[in-house]
Amino acid sequence: MADSADVSAGPHSSGHRARLRRRLFDGGGQALLDHELVEFLLTLAIPRRDTKVQAKSLIARFGTIGALLSADADALRREGLSDGVIGALKIAEATALRLLETRVEGRPILSSWDALGDYLQAAMAHSPVEEVRVLFLNAKNMLLANEAMWRGSVDEASVHVREVISRAIQLGATAIIIVHNHPSGDPSPSSQDIRLTKDLIEAGRHMRVTVHDHVIVGSQGRSSMKAMGLI
Repeated sequence: MADSADVSAGPHSSGHRARLRRRLFDGGGQALLDHELVEFLLTLAIPRRDTKVQAKSLIARFGTIGALLSADADALRREGLSDGVIGALKIAEATALRLLETRVEGRPILSSWDALGDYLQAAMAHSPVEEVRVLFLNAKNMLLANEAMWRGSVDEASVHVREVISRAIQLGATAIIIVHNHPSGDPSPSSQDIRLTKDLIEAGRHMRVTVHDHVIVGSQGRSSMKAMGLI
């Protein structure tokens, strides 16, 4: 799937790109299919090549456009992509995340719950490695910090409870929201997830730090322990 495997773009490809561009301008992103969005991105890095077949192949290989954009550089290089193409894909990912971030910035987190969930799912759902993040909130539930605390299984996370609470005290946070991803795609909480949440609630209670929720994201959706009655 190397960039060099693409055939040179001729008049037909130029006309096709012009039609894609016009559909994008007239109808926005919804006017293009996922592989067409990727195709358009690839043309920015490979302007003289026909990228339609490569775009379809990448979507098929990674499963979804979200998984493709979220893939790390090494995984993309293994598909034969050049740094220029990888750069175009990562710029698209960073731009999408930045746009989602603006929907929650400067607002009480609990009143922007859907926007927060969209951001967290886009940022974490497709990661191949389990990652735990903590959102630290002030007394008005405004976001003080959004920090990746550790990577790896929650099975071993109990040792990090003190670290999370200590960080909350350092930031002057009065509440936290725990977020982590399930690389399996299934966002259902495990027994280890529930145990970690209870440990954090107990530790936070002594230091007046409230655990508002534990959100789990995956490619199949997201779950809230609070909404499930587990908190």
